[in-house]
Amino acid sequence: MKTPPSPDSCQPRQPTQRQSSTLTWTGARLRKHADYQRAYAASRKRQSASMSWFLAAQPAMATSLSAPRVGLTAGKVLGKAHERNRIKRRMREALRRHLDLLPRGCDLIFHPRRSILTLEFAKLEAEIVRILEQANAEAAKMAGRPAQWSARQIAPAKAAS
Repeated sequence: MKTPPSPDSCQPRQPTQRQSSTLTWTGARLRKHADYQRAYAASRKRQSASMSWFLAAQPAMATSLSAPRVGLTAGKVLGKAHERNRIKRRMREALRRHLDLLPRGCDLIFHPRRSILTLEFAKLEAEIVRILEQANAEAAKMAGRPAQWSARQIAPAKAAS
């Protein structure tokens, strides 16, 4: 008999639990400043080629523990408002295409770098998928069990739809 997972740990996504039809970008967004601050405090900064990211388990008192949430930040150091908005639009679209890869019960925050403006969209999307794979592996470690799947196993099925 399986033991229930601890409520404050991230749960890796299972390939049979695809939520692309039920999870929307609006429902997956981090909205409150306090949520961002809690995620920063509960995680460590990780780096990739064109962005930094933070992964934190959602608090035990969260109303929808299994729903993953994602946040984007774009500070003034990235450029003028129209450049920051373009960076965020590109990131949102790449994330929207892969919402089903977000680790359940976790908050994920992305800090893009200015290079996102000139990066090809396919490369941006590939980097986001790679980060989501790493986040799922990290979520499995946080939950105390090995990762059971990879985003690469889901990607071909997603491309067919």
